[in-house]
Amino acid sequence: MTAVEQIKEEIEKKDKSKALTFLVFLLISAVLWFMIKLTKEYTSQTTFIITYAEVPVNKWVSTVDQRVKLSFVADGFITLRHILIREQNRVIVIPLNEVPYRLEGGNTYSYSSQYVAERVADWLGVPAGNVTINDDKQYFNMEDLQSKDLPVKVPLDVKTQRQYYVYGQPQPNPAQLTVYGPKNLLDTMTAIYTVPLHAVNASEDIVRSLAIDFYNGAIRSDVASVEVLVEVEQFTEIDIEVPVKATESINLRFFPETMKVKCLVPIKDYASINGASFKVLADTAQLHQLQPLLDIKLVQVPDNVQVLKTEPDKVEYLIVN
Repeated sequence: MTAVEQIKEEIEKKDKSKALTFLVFLLISAVLWFMIKLTKEYTSQTTFIITYAEVPVNKWVSTVDQRVKLSFVADGFITLRHILIREQNRVIVIPLNEVPYRLEGGNTYSYSSQYVAERVADWLGVPAGNVTINDDKQYFNMEDLQSKDLPVKVPLDVKTQRQYYVYGQPQPNPAQLTVYGPKNLLDTMTAIYTVPLHAVNASEDIVRSLAIDFYNGAIRSDVASVEVLVEVEQFTEIDIEVPVKATESINLRFFPETMKVKCLVPIKDYASINGASFKVLADTAQLHQLQPLLDIKLVQVPDNVQVLKTEPDKVEYLIVN
């Protein structure tokens, strides 16, 4: 490399160094200027969405998409952060059990805008005095709901240990609730349900507190959950002879005279279960068809008894004069 080329290379390096230094100082100056600007206070106009919570159980707020326009004073950091948040995410909640409201007429209610200003100030992180709302009052509509008394039902998903079974039906307390909701929905409802009760390897009574399923808020009640008792009992297998009877008042004799019923019964009910607890009827309508055998059917089974097998399903007969 010649001397001239070396001198030229050194000049280019110095020029690049000067340019880099200039850019660094320019960036630092811009950051400092931006920081100074952000520390100053600004007055901004904005819009917030109002929603309502803790609504009386027998009412519903029919006002939708309620928005309030306001101004606030805040430093640049808060103002910039606020600007970056989409309007649909600027939501404040007014709990009606904390805010005094009054009936204006019909279904229209009002409350002081100061409560909105305070919650907006908390949302922004500024003093309440820094938020200004032109309207003195906020208005909303709230209407009565229909009511209906419904029994409580409990969906079960209970798996028991061997020879143990659920005894009877779940027993919720309270067993009935007054619920509130739109008339067209309540008219279709015959019961109110809890969330499902799940259990595995159960061998004793289950007691749970279960939340009520309120159809994603479409209905309400003063009671949010109920205590539920599910009885789990040990069962044993027995065979019982049940006499066959006629469906009509005809004097018949059957061969065989009984149906054999294999079933599971709760041990605590074992002593009270016998042939008279069941009922087997022969279809005497088949007599008019001159059938040699009559169908027989088990038509009555005691509560909490599980039938495993019956035999026979037909019998011979003799008409007795």
